[in-house]
Amino acid sequence: MLVLPYKFPAAPFPTHLDYRTEAPPLIRDFLVYHETIQGHSRQTVDEYFLDLRGFFRFLKLDKCLVPKDTPFDNISIDDIDLSFVRSITLTDVYAFMSYLARERGLNSASRARKVATIRSFYKYLTNKAKLLEQNPVQELDAPRQKKSLPRYLDYDESVHLLESVDGKNSSRDYCILTLFLNCGLRISELVGLDKTDVRGSQLRVLGKGNKERILYLNEACQQALHDWLTDRDAMTLLDQNALFVTLQNRKRITKAAVHKLVKKHLSAAGLDSTQYSSHKLRHTAATLMLQNGVDVRTLQEVLGHDHLNTTQIYTHVDSDDLRAAARANPLGHLSKKHTTSSHSALVSHEYEEKPILKHEE
Repeated sequence: MLVLPYKFPAAPFPTHLDYRTEAPPLIRDFLVYHETIQGHSRQTVDEYFLDLRGFFRFLKLDKCLVPKDTPFDNISIDDIDLSFVRSITLTDVYAFMSYLARERGLNSASRARKVATIRSFYKYLTNKAKLLEQNPVQELDAPRQKKSLPRYLDYDESVHLLESVDGKNSSRDYCILTLFLNCGLRISELVGLDKTDVRGSQLRVLGKGNKERILYLNEACQQALHDWLTDRDAMTLLDQNALFVTLQNRKRITKAAVHKLVKKHLSAAGLDSTQYSSHKLRHTAATLMLQNGVDVRTLQEVLGHDHLNTTQIYTHVDSDDLRAAARANPLGHLSKKHTTSSHSALVSHEYEEKPILKHEE
């Protein structure tokens, strides 16, 4: 793998992005395919564009196709064509991964996402567009990621969080927290809810990739929605469609506002707001449902996960259940019968003192 002797300046995250005018034809066609055929959200497609733009900017600098002192975010990829794309090797991708880790400080999860984008791009060119006969990154491995358990609130902490909600926005904030903790919504799903999505005991949710799912509302959610809608309907709103609005501008609530109110109420409940977030409340909902008998496939539907393995991260968090399962094994009460002979005692002692070799573990 190539070790780069220079450091690339980091590019700021763009506030305005339109791949339709900024991407070269090969990349634009790939992004259009994902947005129109695969149904991926605009945010997802924009992230794909940023990943590929960064990849090809790096390659142009690494291969000395532009002066080495060129600012990274000034490198144009307009000239990226099929010939250049075909010339890429696994070594080039590994060099890009090294740059991301060493120079940009990206963790393995962030690098893995960029690997997934590069894989998807070349798979499209090979299998869909039929522009490549062979996929040069087919054997590309994703960075090994550290497996960590999701952080979540336990039942008592969740109850305390809800009980601590007070103030002029209490009915709205209580409803938002209740939906997070009972339905496991993503923050993008919550802010995107319209009033018409509430249909009695059901809630229509538009998830990732514009995929619709229907959630059933329990008594707590229905009551919280009733209380908030009573207050909401008494307001003069600029956005009549939005389920949740801010009291200041009477428009749809933003993600930033939701993050802020979640942190506020976590702190009011005496919980560490630096360790928890709106997404951790989604983890909490998933964990509490799993702990109380919801099977993992049903949980997958509730959370809107495409793949079961995404949901299965929650199956490893309940150590109490694991201990209970161990105790429930009918063989768990058996123990080896001891003999009183000196020979047996000697053999047992010698066995205990014998070191265990690594290949025996």
